[in-house]
Amino acid sequence: MQDKVYLKFIGSQIKKTRTDKKMTQQSLSKLCGFEKSSLSRIESGQINVTVLTLKKISKSLKVPVRKFFK
Repeated sequence: MQDKVYLKFIGSQIKKTRTDKKMTQQSLSKLCGFEKSSLSRIESGQINVTVLTLKKISKSLKVPVRKFFK
């Protein structure tokens, strides 16, 4: 899988999990401690997130990190 496609896949998994839990980007980004624009770039696959950022997101969404890789 190409890098950009992989990043978009991870981002879409984060977005799907967030929307399934009826959370806004604003509320999730606030829980994670970063700007809404950063979360938007993550969900759209524009940036390569760190493992620690994925950990913050998964903790805030109350799901294991591996959920984003299915």
